[in-house]
Amino acid sequence: MKHAFLTTAVAALMALGNFAEAQELKMSHVRPQDATIDVELRAFAAAVSEATGGDVKVEIFPASALGDYTTVQERISVGAIDMATQPAATAADRRMQISSFPYLAGNWDQARAVYGPGGVVREVMADLYSEQDITMLAAYPVYFGGISLNVENPNAGSVEQNGIKVRVPGIKSFQLTGEALGYIPSPIPFSEAFTAVQTGVVDGVIGSGAEGYYASFRDVTKTYIPANTHFEVWYMIISNESLAGLSDEDQAALKEQAVAFEATRWEVAQADQGRNEQRLVDDLGATVVDLSEAELAAMAAKVRADVWPAVLEDVGADWGQSILDQVAAATN
Repeated sequence: MKHAFLTTAVAALMALGNFAEAQELKMSHVRPQDATIDVELRAFAAAVSEATGGDVKVEIFPASALGDYTTVQERISVGAIDMATQPAATAADRRMQISSFPYLAGNWDQARAVYGPGGVVREVMADLYSEQDITMLAAYPVYFGGISLNVENPNAGSVEQNGIKVRVPGIKSFQLTGEALGYIPSPIPFSEAFTAVQTGVVDGVIGSGAEGYYASFRDVTKTYIPANTHFEVWYMIISNESLAGLSDEDQAALKEQAVAFEATRWEVAQADQGRNEQRLVDDLGATVVDLSEAELAAMAAKVRADVWPAVLEDVGADWGQSILDQVAAATN
């Protein structure tokens, strides 16, 4: 009887020991090691470890080491990868294009109202991720997008045809935006984009911003046009399966640290954008074009007129228009 009791006690202690082992969560992101997002995610991982008493360890995998962000989102959906902080992959659901809708926000205050806590696009994206068995933990504001060129554009503020060929992501909204702004868009995978510019297949890139161009296109950026083409926001996401594998206390701690991570980012993102634009000048000798308010307004008007109707058809006209109406109400 005594032997049976000891056996049961040892088994219980072993079970507790196994439960107490740190849960390791793999987190993917798309930027190189030591880029801003990499540094910030490592700070987030340290905060999670401290908040959970070492119960949860978040291991960071930079530079798409776990796969292209589209593949990573698919793998998070099925529980094969735990977490990521990255752009939304529209291949999984075309409605996710609403997140990168061109000229949806015109300034940082509007961006926060749309994409920040309680913002209409942020809430819509959380629902779309949920349909893929993914929980959104935070939004990560990156920058307003612009145009990087390996050549000069003497009419950078014009929307007239300029004959300059640019790489765009394989997303309809970016392709149509390139056309509306006067460029010749060429959909090229991100992994091939640098070589395409370097070898002259294209003359530049649309789809990123100063930070992205500095990180990945610094040797082929001679001109940067801060056209505010779109507001780049990434999302910290976790597989529902991975989240359910944590204790209630650790889930709460993880979510609390994600909220703090996002709040901190909103405070520094605008200054970070300005700093990266200046780095293009100071470190690369690039020219950053100074666009007037009138030029930016003309670009926005052209894109909204030419691009929005086509993208709305792609995401579902009624569904998309209802969101645009809510955005307009939040930003006016």
